[in-house]
Amino acid sequence: VQLQASGGGWVQAGDSLRISCVGSEWNFNHYSVGWFRRAPGKERQFVAVISRSGRVTNYSDSVKGRFIISRDITKNSVFLQMNSLKPEDTAVYYCAVDQKSMYGTSSDSEYDYWGQGTQVTVSS
Repeated sequence: VQLQASGGGWVQAGDSLRISCVGSEWNFNHYSVGWFRRAPGKERQFVAVISRSGRVTNYSDSVKGRFIISRDITKNSVFLQMNSLKPEDTAVYYCAVDQKSMYGTSSDSEYDYWGQGTQVTVSS
């Protein structure tokens, strides 16, 4: 499975941004998909995950209430709508596929395929 993340950019604090992850194969919609991020000098951090069905989602405490993960099976895509962005949200954002778990997980070691990342920069 190849994943293409896009939509990153430079925004100001308080702005919104939506990033996308497109899967190359038809069975992309059969997998849980997660978003992770890595800020400069920090370890990769879980952001959000959506289940195979799209009905179950989970978020890290740092983004809960501000970010929304969703998927569109007609477009083989998963989206991350990021609202009320803060400078501490600055990072490279990666999408990843978990082929095993029905609901997804926050553990990056459980993911099987990763996209190349898209940079999100939030200025104060």
